[in-house]
Amino acid sequence: MTVDGGAVRVRDDLPIGRRVAQWRARRRMTQQVFADRIGKSKSWVDKVERGARRLDRFSVIHQIAEVLRVDPAELVGAAGSTTPPPGVGSAAPGVEAVRAALACYDIFGVAAVADTGTAPPDVGATTRRVEHAWLAYRHAHYPQLLRMLPDLLTAARRRHAADPVGGAQPLVQVYRIASSVLVKLDETDLAWLAADRAMTVASTAGDPLLAATAAVPLGQTLRAVGHGRLAMSATIAAAHRLDPAGPADDGPPPRLSVYGTLLLQAALAAAECDDAAAVRELTGQAGDVADQIGDGHDHQWSGFGPTAVELARVAAAADLGEAEEAVRRHAALVRRPAWRGLPAEHRAAYLVDVARAALQSGDLVTAGRSLVDADRVASAEVRLRPSARTVVAEVARCAPSAAGVAGLAATLGLTR
Repeated sequence: MTVDGGAVRVRDDLPIGRRVAQWRARRRMTQQVFADRIGKSKSWVDKVERGARRLDRFSVIHQIAEVLRVDPAELVGAAGSTTPPPGVGSAAPGVEAVRAALACYDIFGVAAVADTGTAPPDVGATTRRVEHAWLAYRHAHYPQLLRMLPDLLTAARRRHAADPVGGAQPLVQVYRIASSVLVKLDETDLAWLAADRAMTVASTAGDPLLAATAAVPLGQTLRAVGHGRLAMSATIAAAHRLDPAGPADDGPPPRLSVYGTLLLQAALAAAECDDAAAVRELTGQAGDVADQIGDGHDHQWSGFGPTAVELARVAAAADLGEAEEAVRRHAALVRRPAWRGLPAEHRAAYLVDVARAALQSGDLVTAGRSLVDADRVASAEVRLRPSARTVVAEVARCAPSAAGVAGLAATLGLTR
């Protein structure tokens, strides 16, 4: 810390973990007290302060800044000056239109169908539009998806208003898609709203599988806002309420896929809570389920299978601060035939996780290569996600020549 005009300041060139440590000390908090206030473990705090675990989620940085009573920019400092401070900068094009659509819930509900006198959208047409939106998400066509969502939300709500039973599934899926893309763009308040709406619709439909499906974006959103324990509880509870075998008319695979996906969401939440034992148990259970399904299926749009379980294990290892283990697992995983069969969005998001782990372990070549590969697979996953841009900026700062990452950083406007 330095003294500037009588005020105590933390040096701008320190890594974010060190800055957190110094502000925590200034607020006279022990690591345990600080951990309790942000809902993390003492081990998690220690890893962050030592630099063994990275802080690259703006929502978590905001939470820490609030507890420490500082501006988020004070935590980011010069080390993060190549990216906008948390909460600063324009939203991705289309987000405000989605925000307006989500805010107009009552307008486009039953009253809209009754007052306009127009027929609700055909169920088949609505389903096809929802499937198109899901494909846009899986290919990481986020700008296109954001343009589609406002009208699609209106259509799905009107369909549901006219037919609460038959219209529940497409509406839940639209909310699920909206929540998922908004989490990626760090629009966590809107993501939470969409996830909550999905749970509300699903809970009134009386369909256990639909309710379990809606719990997936709920878990993702709770993790995004830093509530790992709640995310773990919610997804485990949803999995336990879903009988994996299911009735004969549904067939086991769809239920197994959603069940396994919920277990993986719980495992990722456990990793954020620094609960390694729970991660091992949950990924082990998910692995057993995945072995019954195999790769190459997309039941209930889950993409669940053995390879998805391995991806989750790598991401969890990175979150646990086990960076070298994550990089080791990655080297084996990409040799799997099923790797290239995964959706572009899934592969690119995973490669950003690998880059984060490689950066932690000091393997800057792997970090740079992973980011460049992620940009090649699905550029929006790197160029529009704030957390990914943070990793690009950090790798470029540490090793600008690593696998051409300097060019990527320059393209993204992350260099001076």
